[in-house]
Amino acid sequence: MINTHGAKKPLAGLRILEIGQFIAVPAAAQILSDLGANVIKLEPPGGDAARQAGWSADAGQRQQARRLALSCDVVLANTRPGALEKVGLGAEQLRPEAPRLVYGRVSGFGHSGAFSRRPGFDAAAQAESGMMSLNGDPAQDPTRVGFTVVDILASDMLTMGVLAALLQRGVTGAGDLVDVTLIDVAVYALAAPWAQYQQTGTVPLRQGNAQPLVAPAADIITTHQGQIILSAYMQTHFVRLCETIGRPELATDERFASNAARVANRPALLEALHQAMSHFAAETLVEKLTEGGIVAGVVRAMADVQPGRGGVSADLFVARQAAGRAAPVRLPALPFGLASVRREAGRLPGLGEHTAQVLAELDAR
Repeated sequence: MINTHGAKKPLAGLRILEIGQFIAVPAAAQILSDLGANVIKLEPPGGDAARQAGWSADAGQRQQARRLALSCDVVLANTRPGALEKVGLGAEQLRPEAPRLVYGRVSGFGHSGAFSRRPGFDAAAQAESGMMSLNGDPAQDPTRVGFTVVDILASDMLTMGVLAALLQRGVTGAGDLVDVTLIDVAVYALAAPWAQYQQTGTVPLRQGNAQPLVAPAADIITTHQGQIILSAYMQTHFVRLCETIGRPELATDERFASNAARVANRPALLEALHQAMSHFAAETLVEKLTEGGIVAGVVRAMADVQPGRGGVSADLFVARQAAGRAAPVRLPALPFGLASVRREAGRLPGLGEHTAQVLAELDAR
């Protein structure tokens, strides 16, 4: 993936080698590319593991890959620990020859110890970190978050670490090793439940959408036309909620008169709220609650999420043309805005499309 539109972007002029597979590293590389870096993806002949399995190279290709890596500002990798070291592309092999090199790597469970030999996948990190134990219906099995949340968080952490290392390099002149593991990222994401656990001594358990210490909080209300999620656990907000839905007496009902009472009587509370709000349409109800200063949102399917609607930026989705596809796909771009960076369409090159160009540039150096 070579960015040719980065002349005025923050990372313009930076050369990045991505030796990535699946999600975590390729997603980080996409962010850095969108910020203007020239990203070169190094793959085995059949493509990375997202295309098909396998990573190998003959002696000539290894030398070319090594020269390419040493010519870059940043190398990003998430192969299994030890795989790149076998072909001379590990951090410990490259950084002594290129002191300014920033090397960012992602693994499942680190590069030492018994767990380092395990394949590092999002689902395993969700399970081992305790994340799944908090997700889902308490009467059912633990539930994986419905997308690769740990991979995405890991890509964000890798991007943050690389940018910090580049900033440090600008001051000291020295590169660094950015090490990210899926298991650490998953545990870090549970900082709030960890705080609760440390403060109360009680292991947090999954409670569906409910929050264990406050109510109503992230609760689902079914209307005659769709569903909403609702939070109004602060006393002033609960009183306002009751007034907004035309049931002010609920705020003085002894079962609901305080947060502690509402938590203790959550089923009765939700039943009362359902009865009061079921005749609304979801969109109308959220508008009414918003006017009353209550936190609420319509529960939407992905097909219902549209650019320029519901607060989604009108330019968030951009066209990405992939080699071999007749029509581009529209995907979310960077979710943050910079005055100097415009969200714009792009093209994903096919496997090996720029090989000759990259090798020619390498020979010219």
